[in-house]
Amino acid sequence: MSPNPATTATPALPASYAWEATDEQVSERCGVPLSTIVRFDLNTSPAPPGFALRLLQAGAYGRPISEYPPSDYRGLVAAAAETYGVGRDELLVGAGADEILDLVAKAFLPPGAGAVIPTPTYAMYSVLTEQRPARPIPVPRRSAANGYALDLPAVREAARDAAVVWLCSPNNPTGLPEPAGSISELLDGLLADAGADGRAAPVVVLDEAYAEFVGTSLVGLRTAYPRLVVVRTASKAYALAGLRVGFAIARREILAEVEPYRPPGSVSIPSVAVVTAALRAPEVLRANVARVSAERARLAAAFAALGAPASPSVANFLLVGFGDRERATAVDDGLLRRGLVPRTFGAGHPLASYLRFTVRAPAEDDRLVAALAEILPALAEILPALPHPAPLTAQETTP
Repeated sequence: MSPNPATTATPALPASYAWEATDEQVSERCGVPLSTIVRFDLNTSPAPPGFALRLLQAGAYGRPISEYPPSDYRGLVAAAAETYGVGRDELLVGAGADEILDLVAKAFLPPGAGAVIPTPTYAMYSVLTEQRPARPIPVPRRSAANGYALDLPAVREAARDAAVVWLCSPNNPTGLPEPAGSISELLDGLLADAGADGRAAPVVVLDEAYAEFVGTSLVGLRTAYPRLVVVRTASKAYALAGLRVGFAIARREILAEVEPYRPPGSVSIPSVAVVTAALRAPEVLRANVARVSAERARLAAAFAALGAPASPSVANFLLVGFGDRERATAVDDGLLRRGLVPRTFGAGHPLASYLRFTVRAPAEDDRLVAALAEILPALAEILPALPHPAPLTAQETTP
C-alpha cells in the first residue's frame, strides 16, 4: 500500500494493491545493513509484551499444535465478549482485522455494488471493494483545519447508492477520532434515508483498530443501527500484530450472513492462547497505551523542535507534513538510505505531502529524529522554502 521506493506490487492484483517491502528488500534496494532497519510504516509496537513471550516459550496452549484449533474459538470468544461488553454470539474471530474486513466485503458487497469510502483512510477498504469487484465511492473528508472529520451530508448522500459504508475511528492515517456524536448522527441519517427510499440501510463497518488508545468504543450503537459491524484487533494497542487476531462485533443476524465465508481454523492455536491471555490482562494493555502516549508526546515535541510539527494524534503514529510531495519524497529517500522506513502517500493522494511515523521505542525514535535533523537542513539548501501544511486540528474530536 505504501508507494515508497521500497514497495513491490503484483500486476495480476487490483491496481491499488501492493505489499509493503520486506526488511530484506529494503536492505537490498537502499544499500543498508539489515540489522539497522526500523519500520516506522506499519503501526506496530517495537516489542511484544513479556507475558506473551513467556507463554510462547512455555508452549502451554491448552491444546497440542499438531491439532486444529477449536472451530468456535470458545475460550477466545469468551474473553473477547467480556472485554468488549458484548454477547458471545455477537463475536466472530478472524486472522487479524484484515480478514474480518475481507469477510464483510464477501458477505455484503456483490459485484457492482457501491461502497462509500471517506478519504483519506485505510487503503484496504478500497482494495477489498475492488476485489469483489464492487465500486468504490470515495467521499472527501473535511479539511485539515477540521481534523479530516467526516463530511456527514456527503457521506449520507453517497450512501443512498451503496451496500457498504467503510468508517474508521480513530482514523488511519490521520490519527484522530470522529467528533463526538457524529457517527451516531450519521447512522440515524442513514436509517432515515433508507426508510424514505424504501430500501435496506447499508452495512456500516466501523473499524476501531485504535480504539484502545482513546479508551472508548461505539460498539453500543449496534443496538440502534442493526446493520453495524464493529472491528477490533489485538495488533495495535495489545502489541500482538504478528499473531493475527481480530474480531467482528455485530448483532447475531448480521454475523450469520458473514459466518459462511469464515475459513476454518485461520487463527492458530498459539495465537488463540496468547490473545486470550492478553484480553484477560488489562493491566498489560494499560501499560502499553501509557507508554505509547508518553512517547508520542515526546516524539511530537522533537518533530516540532525541528520545524516539522506533527498533526494531533490519539493513536500510535504521527502524521507530519513537509510542504509538498517533492519534499516528502526527498525526506522519505533520505530516511530509507539510513534504514528508516516511513509510510508514504502516492501522487494525487490527499496526504501526498505528508509522511506517517509509527511511535516506536525511545532509542529508535531518537534515530529518526537525528536523521531528520540531518535531512531537513540539507533539503532547505536544495529546494526553496515553503510553509508547512497546516497540522490537523484536534478540535471537537473527542470520540
